[in-house]
Amino acid sequence: MRVGSSWRWYLSRAMRLALGWCRLCRPKTGGRGRGGQPRPSVGLGELWSYSKLLLKSLYFNSLSNSDTVLDCAFEPVYWIVDNVTRWFGVAFVTLVILLTTSVVVIVYLYVLPTIIGTYAVPWSVWHLCCGHWLLVMVVFHYYKATTTSPGHPPKDNIHIPSVSICKKCVNPKPARTHHCSICNTCILKMDHHCPWLNNCVGHFNHRYFFSFCLYMTLGCIYCSVSSRDMFLEAYGAVESYYQTPPPPYTSTERTAHKSIIFLWVLTSSVAVALGGLTLWHAALICRGETSVERHINRKESKRLKEQGKVFKNPYHHGKMDNWKRLLGVETRKQWFTRVLLPSSHLPTGDGITWDCTFSRRDPMAI
Repeated sequence: MRVGSSWRWYLSRAMRLALGWCRLCRPKTGGRGRGGQPRPSVGLGELWSYSKLLLKSLYFNSLSNSDTVLDCAFEPVYWIVDNVTRWFGVAFVTLVILLTTSVVVIVYLYVLPTIIGTYAVPWSVWHLCCGHWLLVMVVFHYYKATTTSPGHPPKDNIHIPSVSICKKCVNPKPARTHHCSICNTCILKMDHHCPWLNNCVGHFNHRYFFSFCLYMTLGCIYCSVSSRDMFLEAYGAVESYYQTPPPPYTSTERTAHKSIIFLWVLTSSVAVALGGLTLWHAALICRGETSVERHINRKESKRLKEQGKVFKNPYHHGKMDNWKRLLGVETRKQWFTRVLLPSSHLPTGDGITWDCTFSRRDPMAI
């Protein structure tokens, strides 16, 4: 059938089906049919059955089902959510930069001068070195996480090892690769789409994402602990504002009190929230999973358990080896040069082929 005439065929088919439904809806008064037999009357049940058959005949084929129709019905909602998330990503990145900058400014204006003027020289040197080291690590890894591509399957090479075909990209999809509806492309070893990075977390920036979460958590803990005494003093001063007569604080001192309170509340809250997220991703790394694979593996484990089998994650190489593969560490020296210092080295592997811990005869269950 030619493409230009396909719509005419669908239209004529729909009209024939509608005409049949109208004939069923036509009231019948009984009477005699051919051969003198009584003509049966049509009930509501038959009309309902024919209506369902008519609806299914318009969309159903061997590759579709009711879930497909539901996905098509909610496609406008998915489109709105994806586009809103894409635009919100820019706002979230701007918010992260502004909040981080405000914390750094408050620390330089109020916290560090107090530490240098109060603590002994060794403690002051330690605070200066530790604080600036954390700042460098946070800025470096956040910049790399937002600007580094997570990795995409090569579209021109159709001979790459793949496990399926992406329904949206219509390209070969290697193992551990998933389609991101927000980025509108497939991502190698996709973990999730992070709005705070306005980027997907995948094979080539997973290390940057986790390192940013880790060092940001440590930096918030450092700021919260270092400014605790100043926070208690500032909180008591703010409460005294409402005394009669109020204490003679200058506008500069009032600004310092409110800034210290803002610093402590913000860093403490982020340390708790981001610390929980960091621990969750650390547990996933120990199991050799991503966030997407966690949900897939749970369903597969439940399905195999009902069959009396045990699920085995093919990408789990042991806790220490999992960390080495993520961080790209091979020697002891590299734990210092690649983990404790800024490093732009690539992760282990290309994100397309993976070393698996099972045999080809039994890929999913043991």
